[in-house]
Amino acid sequence: MTTPNVLITEVALRDGSHAVAHQYTVEQVLKVAKALNDARVPYIEVSHGDGLAGSTLQFGLSRTDEFELIEAAVSVSDVSKIAVLLIPGIGTVKELKQAAKLGAKMARVATHVTEADVATQHIAAAKDLGMETVGFLMMSHMADVATLVEQARKMESYGADTVYVVDSAGTLLPHQVRQRIRALREHIGANVGFHAHNNLSLAMANTLVAIEEGATRIDGSVRCLGAGAGNTQTEVLVAVLERLGIPTGIDLYRMMDLAEDIVAPILPTPQEITKDSLVLGYAGVYSSFALHAKRAAAKFGVDSRDILIELGKRKVVGGQEDMILDVAAELARAATSR
Repeated sequence: MTTPNVLITEVALRDGSHAVAHQYTVEQVLKVAKALNDARVPYIEVSHGDGLAGSTLQFGLSRTDEFELIEAAVSVSDVSKIAVLLIPGIGTVKELKQAAKLGAKMARVATHVTEADVATQHIAAAKDLGMETVGFLMMSHMADVATLVEQARKMESYGADTVYVVDSAGTLLPHQVRQRIRALREHIGANVGFHAHNNLSLAMANTLVAIEEGATRIDGSVRCLGAGAGNTQTEVLVAVLERLGIPTGIDLYRMMDLAEDIVAPILPTPQEITKDSLVLGYAGVYSSFALHAKRAAAKFGVDSRDILIELGKRKVVGGQEDMILDVAAELARAATSR
């Protein structure tokens, strides 16, 4: 088999958790993970949408304990390695150790793009556990290129094997992705990765630009199953990269079958660019906010788009989900006082 030039991490069982309101069952994870393993996908990320310990009233309660889901995925994966996401302040080293004990091989430690320093102990702990370690710089559009490089260097100094540019809002334009990936390739020695969202219909274009600039670790979600309008669609990405002569080591037909026969029935509605997900990209708002904003809009009788636009103006980031209800209530009060 040709050595892959790009290693893909499948995120449908983590980022896709947002799209199904964190209601994954053990049976669903077993089926999806086994099919991904059979397709030889290098990495499969499994955890609550907001990472380890994310099952809370603020972020959304999981139907199934995430450690049961991680254990299930590990049990059917002899080719794929199971990855977990950890956001310091939500998850702790305790949960990371538990995930490693169950067989997770990669830790993706995620911080806001200007807050890499909060990941020091978590990246170090992952290295001590023998895990491959990724620094995940979320909302990368909210920092200029020089700041992004500075934060990536911190992640690398803590021990990250890979540092990701994460377009959490699906708001970056191709030239902005090019600038960021190029800068990281020039200034850090670690692998460079890219995680896209499709809120402006640019996930594939942005991913291809990232690969052109030297990103070798790429995220995808089968059937586009992810927060907002989803991520770069894995089975489509594999096909495009094969057309470009870029090996991934992934079986395209198996990915097509998985998408059609196993993942499509899980989706509550087909992943598409709705008015809410479009506004996420337009306003630069964290992709997982879409469902929360929709619920808040219904509760307070306001337009979810107005909520998201206002959140964008306030530069609200992941972890500030409580602001969604606050903004919705303020908009409702303003409407009644007119």
